[in-house]
Amino acid sequence: HPLSLPVPRVVMTLVIRNLQRAVPLRRARLRRDSQTLRQVLGLTRFDLALICVDDQRIQALNGRYRGQETATDVLSFPFHQDLRVGDIPKPLYQDEYNLGDIFLGVEYIYRQSQIQRQDFYSVLTVTTLHGICHLLGYRHSTEAEWKQMFQRESNTLKLFNSLTGASLQPLTQNF
Repeated sequence: HPLSLPVPRVVMTLVIRNLQRAVPLRRARLRRDSQTLRQVLGLTRFDLALICVDDQRIQALNGRYRGQETATDVLSFPFHQDLRVGDIPKPLYQDEYNLGDIFLGVEYIYRQSQIQRQDFYSVLTVTTLHGICHLLGYRHSTEAEWKQMFQRESNTLKLFNSLTGASLQPLTQNF
């Protein structure tokens, strides 16, 4: 039946919601950098939501879903739950072209960027990549998992940097 065949998808949707007022945020920069990351990772056919929140909201989410009552930089909620690490989803239906949702704790990220004397938007971009890697099944509970994720982030940022002229590095250099 022709209606049950997978529909090729060319255009992705990137939704960015700013639900916080603690930090002034230029969504255009976040959108541009996120679209470039998706291009480098081969994910332009997939929908993705980035939700920017303050410390209070990210702390509530972190407590509810991870049992940790503290603010954090990023929480990822993958649409595809059982991906092998690094695999790109292979959707059968139109509504499965979704990576998931990433909550960015922009107040936390801003504070960390100030402490480390780093550009806020650079840290925001690298944190977004970290969230995308989690949507692709990467974890960092063990040193082996961390090395695998670090390698993917490093390789992605090298390509990102060559396309944009930036000089971004993964946030965490050691396990």
